[in-house]
Amino acid sequence: MKLVPKNDQVLTAVCHPVDFANPPFDLVEFSQELVKCMYDNNGIGLSANQVGVPYRIFAMRGSPENFVCINPRVIMPSEETILLDEGCLSYPNLFVKIKRPRHVRVRFQTPNGETMTQMFTGISARCFLHEMDHMDGLVFYRHANDYHRHQAMNRLKKLERQLKRNEK
Repeated sequence: MKLVPKNDQVLTAVCHPVDFANPPFDLVEFSQELVKCMYDNNGIGLSANQVGVPYRIFAMRGSPENFVCINPRVIMPSEETILLDEGCLSYPNLFVKIKRPRHVRVRFQTPNGETMTQMFTGISARCFLHEMDHMDGLVFYRHANDYHRHQAMNRLKKLERQLKRNEK
């Protein structure tokens, strides 16, 4: 399992819900592979469409265990927000300041079909919302205001120029 290129159309398409009565593949096995791919790429979250699978499934690091969320929904985001740098495995070296809710109450199914309701805070809430965006075909930097997006793109261009110079 590997990441699709950042220009792959699967990244901007809305993903399909998983029908547990007729799953498209072995959900437990796929979930294990998705978590492994997330770790192999040093991520804290990874959506199925980032590996070319257009279903509403994502993995995220957790403590004491990782989560695989299937058919996730946001029940209630907090009104309180926080502005932090955010990155994405599909867009290497791009970090953008994005405002997101500090807390989020969510519901999802596990690979075994159990329905869970959880409250995530801080980076876990941000990760959950970021992965939800992937499944809705939304690219994370679109949440940034114009100023922060422009700054991030300029930093990325500068880094890419430096990398090219170092290759010579």
